[in-house]
Amino acid sequence: MPTMHRNYKASILLVEDEENLQESLKLNLELEGYEVTAVDNGLAALKAIKNEYFDLIILDIMLPEMDGIAVAENIRLQNNDVPILFLSARNTSADRVLGLRKGGDDYMTKPFNLEELLLRVEKLIIKNKKLQDRSSVPDVYEFGPNKIDFAAQECIGKGGKKYELSKKETMLLKLLIENKGEVVPREKILQVVWGYNVYPTTRTIDNFILNFRKYFEEDSRHPRYFHSVRGVGYKFTDGKES
Repeated sequence: MPTMHRNYKASILLVEDEENLQESLKLNLELEGYEVTAVDNGLAALKAIKNEYFDLIILDIMLPEMDGIAVAENIRLQNNDVPILFLSARNTSADRVLGLRKGGDDYMTKPFNLEELLLRVEKLIIKNKKLQDRSSVPDVYEFGPNKIDFAAQECIGKGGKKYELSKKETMLLKLLIENKGEVVPREKILQVVWGYNVYPTTRTIDNFILNFRKYFEEDSRHPRYFHSVRGVGYKFTDGKES
């Protein structure tokens, strides 16, 4: 049993309409120490999510009432960041990309190895719990004349201009600010912000930093707050050091 379960039983929503598979997965997940709620269609899944907090959703794609892709899109539209592990009989790369693009954190094809599924479940839950537990940044963070509201996913930048932030912008800002004054390696950003399934290019991360400079820096060519360290990573400073 994973060590994190000694004091905390992680809860999983299992959405699977194949009765035998649902029963087997539920039993094996409970044997690992998880609390499992099982439903067999997409509408029941959305109802469960409204009524209860889950640490992970295992979501079949081919479902009655509403398919898994639509369920995931609905969850993300509610700004719910719960990890989603897709299960699907479809195994083409296009299907995997679609699932990940529509809000999935991981994707496994049927038939699958039970031990591998349990390992992926554990890793997703631990990663999510670490993200939640370690955050030392308040919901509203101010530096210089700037203010970030992480809960509302918006900020007030230079000149008092207001910007809406994407989910990944919010995650990257929080990660950099949590490690204020330290260089955050590119690999760590990939793991925390993008997850291990989808790797952006260095240029993608650079573009996020350029956006932050546009929002917050008086002189983007001579940044006080958001720094690129060539070949290593990125760093946030609150401007008091300079």
